[in-house]
Amino acid sequence: MALEPDALTPEQTILVRDDSGAPVAVTAPGAPVGSEGSLVRQIVRVFIDNRLAVVGAAIVVLMVLFCYLGPVFYHTNQTNAQTALLNSTQNSPPNAHNLLGTDDNGFDILGRIMYGGQTSLEIGFAAAAIATVVGVLWGAVSGFFGGVVDAIMMRVVDVFLSLPTIYLLITLTVIFQASEGLLILVIGLTAWLVPARLVRGETLTLRVREYVQAVKVMGGKGSRVVLRHIIPNAIGAIVVNATFQVADAILILAALGYLGLGVPAPKTDWGSMLSNGVGYVTTGYWWEIYPVAIAIVLVVVSLNFIGDALRDALEVRLQQR
Repeated sequence: MALEPDALTPEQTILVRDDSGAPVAVTAPGAPVGSEGSLVRQIVRVFIDNRLAVVGAAIVVLMVLFCYLGPVFYHTNQTNAQTALLNSTQNSPPNAHNLLGTDDNGFDILGRIMYGGQTSLEIGFAAAAIATVVGVLWGAVSGFFGGVVDAIMMRVVDVFLSLPTIYLLITLTVIFQASEGLLILVIGLTAWLVPARLVRGETLTLRVREYVQAVKVMGGKGSRVVLRHIIPNAIGAIVVNATFQVADAILILAALGYLGLGVPAPKTDWGSMLSNGVGYVTTGYWWEIYPVAIAIVLVVVSLNFIGDALRDALEVRLQQR
């Protein structure tokens, strides 16, 4: 009975015929040693061994809970400036009623960090998802087909990489009315270039493996090879890069917000809060700068720690121990 190409996985041993017609068993190299459960335990163990990554993961989880569950317990007005001014004082220092003080519009800083954090995290994760999906598909197709297709697709990447990203982002946000959806698209569609080059490099290595060649010999379509065999076997590099993409997206949004090109009022993001408070640095209103700056640094550094640990945990050499 013939084996369907779709049923082939890198962990299987299959029969192919050599030039003389004799059947030959082919096993995918690099297949994980041991059961799936042992592999998962090994990945978790390597990740946990990295104390900085564990701390980083805890910080990211706590920050998400802080931004989304915090407003449930710490009620503040973050949408109506007139109401905020009636119920509080401008640039008020930390006190019992406003734990981190207020800004020049009378908004509570602690509540503002929660409110802006929701926007920053949503845009960061959504933009990273778009960049990862587009970059992975682009790089996998380019690397698998090679030749003229690879040359054209990579020249497109080179052209976009030659453009100053921040100026391109500024231009797009100025031409089109800034919104949360636009920022997600703009950041995501300018950040896919790095994962595209990364996945292309992985694909150039994977496409010569025996199990990929076997699928092609049995008539498997290129699209199925890419989606069922190339991308799944490059998942380690993809996941690691995705964590860095989230951190980069949050930083890019903070830069745009600092330049006054963040989400429009009454919404806010961490970069817009920095931009709003930077004018008061010389006046001693530290609570309008340092708390939100610390939030940005903690999330970005934590995501980088997580990415470093995932890179070690998903390393093929560690899986083959």
